[in-house]
Amino acid sequence: MRNRATLTEVAERAGVSKATASKVLNGRPGVADETRRAVREAIAALEYVPSTGPRESPAPQTIHVVFDTLLNMYAVYVLDGILSGGKELGVEVVTSSLEAETPGDNDPIGADRIKEIAAQGAAGLVLVTAQLTTDEMDTCEQLGLPLVVIDPANPLDERVTSLGATNWAGGVQATRHLLDLGHTRIGFTGGPPGSLPARERLHGYREALESAGIEVDPALTGAGKFNAETGAALTDRMLDLADPPTAIFAASDSIAVGVIRTARQRGLEVPGDLSVVGFDDTYNAMWVEPPLTTVKQPLRQMGRVAARTVLDLAAGKVPDSHHVQLATSLVVRESTAPPRG
Repeated sequence: MRNRATLTEVAERAGVSKATASKVLNGRPGVADETRRAVREAIAALEYVPSTGPRESPAPQTIHVVFDTLLNMYAVYVLDGILSGGKELGVEVVTSSLEAETPGDNDPIGADRIKEIAAQGAAGLVLVTAQLTTDEMDTCEQLGLPLVVIDPANPLDERVTSLGATNWAGGVQATRHLLDLGHTRIGFTGGPPGSLPARERLHGYREALESAGIEVDPALTGAGKFNAETGAALTDRMLDLADPPTAIFAASDSIAVGVIRTARQRGLEVPGDLSVVGFDDTYNAMWVEPPLTTVKQPLRQMGRVAARTVLDLAAGKVPDSHHVQLATSLVVRESTAPPRG
């Protein structure tokens, strides 16, 4: 006698997650027509009949979280928030990495990887600082796999829910702080040119300077990666200028570490000769010498909100906004001061 087909077998035959198969079975929204048809065909082929008898306790839902890299403090803070949110919501969290060296320095996740995650029965997928192509968005939609992206590396369309901080406003906050101290030669050491958060911080820097009536000097801006090496290289170049900066706004705390190290190697005092502002407010900011003035991103909160949002999408809830921005704030420590003379 043939065993009764299970929902897991239906999902596998249809090439979707168990959560998506359950959505179709229960008539919930948020599933593409093609996917809904594939699940119904699988139900018919397997002669699946939902059980009406006593049920075992359901297995915990699983959220898959894919980082472009885990080799930085930013990822640690975001992951801590996701794990905390998952615990509060009673879901398991599975993590993996695209193994980039720094955030924004990676290839897209790929449609095949998304299909694997869906086949494992994930309730939803959270991508962190990763690129996302149209093909990958289409794949998630076809599979009915809920998707949330934290700090997307590239602009996304309205099909995708994304979370981030107010990067532009943070760039304005950092630069205005330096302007208020009396600095007019302010450098910007940025992240990857293709990174959306890095570009938004650069635009905030430019806006603050232009609002103060100061022309942006291209020689005082540069891009690289979100690491100390970028900060070191760009600071070396800027300090060699005939009219070097008296302050530098770094697009991440990791970049700021490289800025401070290079300034010291050249015999400069921070903040006496060079003021430095970072972005993120991670562990680096508190323990670098001097303690770093920085723009605080609510990284843990971003992780918790992402976990809750992807489960809301899995339950068929429509988000109030497809792009949620959490407020940044300036944390003033000891790396900034008025310029000498």
